[in-house]
Amino acid sequence: MREILDTPSSEAILGQRIRALRIGKGWTLEQTGQASGLARSTLSKIENGQMSPTYDALIKLAGGLQIDLSELFATAPKPMGAGRRSICRNNTGLHHDTPYYKHMLLCNDLSNKDMVPFKTTISARAFGDFEDWSRHAGEEFVYVLSGTVKLFTEYYEPEDLAPGDSFYIDSRMGHRVISVSAQDAEVLWVSTTHPRTL
Repeated sequence: MREILDTPSSEAILGQRIRALRIGKGWTLEQTGQASGLARSTLSKIENGQMSPTYDALIKLAGGLQIDLSELFATAPKPMGAGRRSICRNNTGLHHDTPYYKHMLLCNDLSNKDMVPFKTTISARAFGDFEDWSRHAGEEFVYVLSGTVKLFTEYYEPEDLAPGDSFYIDSRMGHRVISVSAQDAEVLWVSTTHPRTL
């Protein structure tokens, strides 16, 4: 009888990768927390695969560790010159699930990108599903593929968006996106991770 081996969860794999990056820098959890703005207890849970970090937390971690966001999921690719190109075949992106969204990060074989593209399934159904506003450096563009979403922002009235609709926001403004359709909505989400320079 063959023994069935347990495969590590995506949270466990991500946690191991983050621990390896932290240890590679010779940093403690405390030092990493100070650099990233995340609590030591949160970092410990992430490293031990006990929690799936939100996109905001991933951006803070990447910034604190001074790496590209994609390097949290895979070893940094070799540097490329000016002629960069990435092709991501159907359903081959890196999956990362959070309590609110199921992200599939796209074109991760390029590091130091100005934009982070991902396809997202939105499972959140109510404003109160979130602990706090999502808020981070950069800007975001979202194009609704299927279902209907409601965009909440700090400074504007909520808006419903149907397939073919899109929005563009300054990510420093608090925001939340929920699905208001019977099924989970799907969107194409493109985010920059760097603050805009004037």
